[in-house]
Amino acid sequence: MQSSNGMKYLILVGDGMGDLPIAELGGKTPLAFAKTPAMDLIAQAGSLCLVRTVPQGFPPGSDVANLSLLGYLPHECYSGRAPLEAASLGVALAADEIAFRCNLVTLRFAPDDRVYMEDYSSGHISSQEARILIEGLEAVAGSSRLRFYPGVSYRHLLVHSGEVGPLVTVPPHDYTGREVTEFWRRYNSIPHLQEALTKAVAFLAGHQVNRDRQAQQRNPANAIWLWGEGKAPSMPTIREQFGVEGALISAVDLLKGIGVYAGLEIIEVDGATGYLDTNYAGKATAAIQALKTKDLVFVHVEAPDEAGHQGSLQDKLQAIEDFDGKIVKPIFEALMAGGHDFRLAVAMDHFTPLAARTHTADPVPVAIYDSRAAQPGSGLSYDEQSAAMTGELLADGRQFFKRVLGRE
Repeated sequence: MQSSNGMKYLILVGDGMGDLPIAELGGKTPLAFAKTPAMDLIAQAGSLCLVRTVPQGFPPGSDVANLSLLGYLPHECYSGRAPLEAASLGVALAADEIAFRCNLVTLRFAPDDRVYMEDYSSGHISSQEARILIEGLEAVAGSSRLRFYPGVSYRHLLVHSGEVGPLVTVPPHDYTGREVTEFWRRYNSIPHLQEALTKAVAFLAGHQVNRDRQAQQRNPANAIWLWGEGKAPSMPTIREQFGVEGALISAVDLLKGIGVYAGLEIIEVDGATGYLDTNYAGKATAAIQALKTKDLVFVHVEAPDEAGHQGSLQDKLQAIEDFDGKIVKPIFEALMAGGHDFRLAVAMDHFTPLAARTHTADPVPVAIYDSRAAQPGSGLSYDEQSAAMTGELLADGRQFFKRVLGRE
């Protein structure tokens, strides 16, 4: 684990772990209620504080928040979510092209022409099923102006050539179980987009993949939902800014795309799904191996956020405990046994409260353990209330990242 200065830096992110107190948990948050001995040890022996990862005026998405955790100031580089995902897929955007995130969703089309968002993920459709559908959509709805690219599970990409005017889209996970007629009709303002979405609905309705899913009582992918649009951003790399070489491990294209623009090596882990069934052991092993050649490793786990969007308390508790026991614990133990100096940060990008089933912009708790520090740690557990008790709030992600690197 040698680098230019012998120091190693780890940032471990449990996406959307933050939440609000829940009566069923005795007034505790899921993070405070869950059994998280590894994260608690890091907070107790290290430092604990809050970080504002979502600047005022920005949407509280994983794009903005994870850019912040990597030391970027969103107002300097953020241009939308989808361009970041395009980078992960190896799709280079021309100056006149706009990328859209393209979700495979389950919509309910009511007889009175109202539209409802039944499931933003089509029952967490598998990547294999989704690829068949997206490749089919490219054949029936793609054109010289529209190109479809398959991603992971329900998360895909549409690249649009030319401007889209005043079109304003919304994230589908913000409207689970709610009417979305107004937002669905917004696509009608661009005739060729409306035509593509109409073709998509017709194509998906009768596809064998969806017939099979319905026969198994799983939600079909009966429509696409476009959102997160933007053009290619301009970002300096982490090496250019801070002089460190890094790697990023995540199942989702958004994080991989951020890593591409940040100049990080993207480490692919077989079986990484972005859900409860992800390959935790593979991610932890990959992180430990990456530290042999890299100064910085950023590990992202999506599962707590997905559970939050679904409003599932049991899944969120499981996701938090899995993150602690299968990611944080083995990586921390390997570092402690490695005999090298390191700083390890445990963080989340944003809150995804179960009651809201979407993201909020609350400052997030972060714990940082420095192997060289001799002073007593915070003595507090890793949770939202404990971090707030410290009274320390870092104003932005750059302050957090500099603290991880010891460059305050």
